[in-house]
Amino acid sequence: MEKYVSVIIPTFNRAEYLGEAIDSVLAQTYPFFELIVVDDGSTDRTAEVVRCRQAESLQQITYLWQENRGPAAARNKGIKAASFDLLAFLDSDDRFDKRKFAIQMATMLEQPACLVSHTDETWYRRGELLNQKQRHRKSGGDILARCLELCAVGMSTVLARRGFFELIGLFDEDFPCCEDYDLWLRASSQMVFHYIDQPLTIKHGGRPDQLSIIHRVGMDAWRIKAIVKLLDCGRLNPDQHCRALAELARKCRIYGSGCLKHGRQDEGHFYLGLPGRYGYEEGGETG
Repeated sequence: MEKYVSVIIPTFNRAEYLGEAIDSVLAQTYPFFELIVVDDGSTDRTAEVVRCRQAESLQQITYLWQENRGPAAARNKGIKAASFDLLAFLDSDDRFDKRKFAIQMATMLEQPACLVSHTDETWYRRGELLNQKQRHRKSGGDILARCLELCAVGMSTVLARRGFFELIGLFDEDFPCCEDYDLWLRASSQMVFHYIDQPLTIKHGGRPDQLSIIHRVGMDAWRIKAIVKLLDCGRLNPDQHCRALAELARKCRIYGSGCLKHGRQDEGHFYLGLPGRYGYEEGGETG
């Protein structure tokens, strides 16, 4: 049954965009999939949008509802409910290119040892096409250094085997945001990523309901927490540890200085001193 894909769409109050996301899955040229929509406690027309697609489509569409617990819990619920070994994810305001499964599945089936692949993506902001900066370019192989710097893998670009989550664990439900950053840190420290250099996901940014907007002020603190988790896990080799510690120091310096600037003295001093607890000395040396 490995030719089948379980597609998981977590959503919260995005009925306005959800229909297009679902339609982009149903339009795939690769027909072997199930679709699972996990409603994270929406109060809008989300359920109605899903019911309409269920009535109109011959494809299997499962609708799951839960109390509002955030995207990590919603994705985990979808993973646990999935029938198949291969798992794809789509944020409810993104869309798939109709060829995504056909191209990505060919790679996964040709490489049975590959646990995860991701693709390039096309970005729009307020309807205008964005040219990605060089630092946002995707890549494959050992991508830990890039994952430490920023969220280097787009959630809606991924196709992963269930063994991926069996190895690194599910999404951390304590994270209200940056749960994907945390996941990619854990994964890229243990495996290589296969990259397909084609833009097979369409992303839309700049909407006020996006977590990157809602949690904009505190996102760096959650990224720092993710790096601390990585340093505490005890699995990093010396080179990985040095890279993680250097990035922790960089992020803490920026975030801690920002806290001091805005009058949050205790918080600022905590973050500025945090790298030293892991043996970091200014200049990048570790004790």
